[in-house]
Amino acid sequence: MPINRISKECSHAFYFITPTIRNWYYIFDRHDRWQILADSLVYCQKSKGLEIYSYVFMMNHLHLIVRSPDVCGFIRDFKRYTTRRLLENIRKHEPNVLEMFVGDDRGYRFWKEDNQPRIIERDKFARQKMNYIHNNPVEKGYVDRAEYWKWSSANPRSEIKVMNMCLIR
Repeated sequence: MPINRISKECSHAFYFITPTIRNWYYIFDRHDRWQILADSLVYCQKSKGLEIYSYVFMMNHLHLIVRSPDVCGFIRDFKRYTTRRLLENIRKHEPNVLEMFVGDDRGYRFWKEDNQPRIIERDKFARQKMNYIHNNPVEKGYVDRAEYWKWSSANPRSEIKVMNMCLIR
């Protein structure tokens, strides 16, 4: 059961969330796995009313500032879809890694249950989290400037549409 939950009453609010791979295993940096994340987010934007205000993909987690008519449903569907796609991808390219993700029910569980959701109610908090998101690859030493990281809303050529932060009240 998730440690921190998004209440149904607040599921339409703005959230800072951090979906993380179990065991903190570096999984996204090869075999087009970042593209799996991107494709899922773009689909949710087109089909589920997901609004993304900021994002970054890291080696074993991602940070998002999002709003949706149903953030709980978005997270559930995002994790379900990406789990299926990751399973296919890993079976094809690194089958020996799969045993790390066997859950108690003998099925595969790639994602930690806790998404560390933080509701965003103030512009100052939103800007702080956006700066944190964009500077994450710089702090890790992956790039010298935030806009150089391909998988970030700081990159002006991002294939994922992001909303203007000034819309957060």
